[in-house]
Amino acid sequence: MDEAGPPGESVRRDVRHYPKVVLVTGACRFLGGYLTARLTQNPLIDRVIAVDAVVPSKDMLRRMGRAEFVRADIRNPFIAKVIRNSEVDTVVHAAAASYVPRTGGGAALKELNVMGAMQLFAACQKAPSVRRVVLKSTSEVYGSGARDPVLFTEDSAGHRPPTSGFPRDSIDIEGYVRGLGRRRPDIAVTILRMANMIGPAMDTALSRYLGGPLVPMVLGRDARLQLLHEQDALGALERATMAGKAGTFNIGADGIIMMSQAIRRSGRIPVPVPGLGLWAMDSLRRASNYTDINREQLDYLSFGRVMDTTRMRTDLGYSAKWTTAEAFDDYVRGRGLNPIIDPKWVRSAEQRAVRVAQRLGDVSFSRVRGG
Repeated sequence: MDEAGPPGESVRRDVRHYPKVVLVTGACRFLGGYLTARLTQNPLIDRVIAVDAVVPSKDMLRRMGRAEFVRADIRNPFIAKVIRNSEVDTVVHAAAASYVPRTGGGAALKELNVMGAMQLFAACQKAPSVRRVVLKSTSEVYGSGARDPVLFTEDSAGHRPPTSGFPRDSIDIEGYVRGLGRRRPDIAVTILRMANMIGPAMDTALSRYLGGPLVPMVLGRDARLQLLHEQDALGALERATMAGKAGTFNIGADGIIMMSQAIRRSGRIPVPVPGLGLWAMDSLRRASNYTDINREQLDYLSFGRVMDTTRMRTDLGYSAKWTTAEAFDDYVRGRGLNPIIDPKWVRSAEQRAVRVAQRLGDVSFSRVRGG
C-alpha cells in the first residue's frame, strides 16, 4: 500500500507512471494501427511513434492522428536509434505475422518474426529510457490436442507443444522478451496471449475459414472455440500499455462455442472430411494464404482451445465486453454472411431428428421389456 501523503499525492504518483513516449510496431496492420489511433487520443501520452516496414494507407495514416510514422524494419539496427533518440519509455510489439509470405515460405516467416523480435528487444535492453514492453502473443503457444486440459492457465503446457510455424515462433519470441526482463529487471514485461480473434473488420485465417460457403470439419471431431472480439483485443492492448502490469495474461472472451455451432450460426454448410483430406478444401487453402496446412492448424480444427482468463480480470484489470458467441455473431453481421442454409431450418430439422430418435428409442425399449 502507498504511504500516506498530502491530498492528491497518490493521484499524481499514478499519473507519473503513465507512458509518455510509446512506440508501436506493426502499425500498418489492424491491431497496431488502431492501437496507435487510440493512444494518440490519450492526453496523458506525449508522443506516439508508429513503426512499420511498409507505408500505411491514407485512411490508416489519417486515423493515426498526431502519431509520428517511421518507416523501419525492426530487423534493422536502425530501430535502436529510433528508440534511443526519441527516449521511448514504452514499446508495444504487435508486428509478429501469422501467415507465411508468398515468397520465402516458413523460413521467411521465422526470419521476419524471430529475428525482428530479437533485434527489437536488444534495442530495448540498450535504451535506458525504456521501462515497459508489451508483447502481443497468442494462445497458439499452448497447441491443441485430445489430452489438453479443459482450461489452459498461464502456467499450463500443452501435451504436444507446437514445433513449427507461427506458434513455435511465438514461443521463441516470448522466451526472448522474458530474457529482456531478466537482464533489465527495471523493465515491466507484459505478455498477452490472445485467443483467436474475430470481428467484422479484422481479417484472420479463422474468419476466412468460417466465411466460405462450405466449411470442412474433421470427421468425428467438434472443436471447442474460445474467441476474442477485435475490439476487446485492442482494449486489452491499450490496458496493458497504460497499466504497465508485468506478467503473462490469457486474453479471451467468456464462454465457448463448438465448431458445429459456429457453422450453424453463420448458415454455412458443414462438410465432414477425414483429417488428412482437409488440405484439399478450397476454404482452408484460402484461410492459410494458399499454403499447406500444418499439424498445428489441423489440431486446432480438430480440438480447439480454451483458456482460463481469471488473471486477465483480477491482475491486469481488464474484462472482455463481448462473449465468444457475441463476438462470433458480430463477425457474421459485420461480414454480411448471408446464410446458405437458414439456421432456423437447421435447428428445426435437428429437433425433428431428435424427436424421431427418441420415439425409436422408446419403441425399442418397449419391445425389450415386452420380450
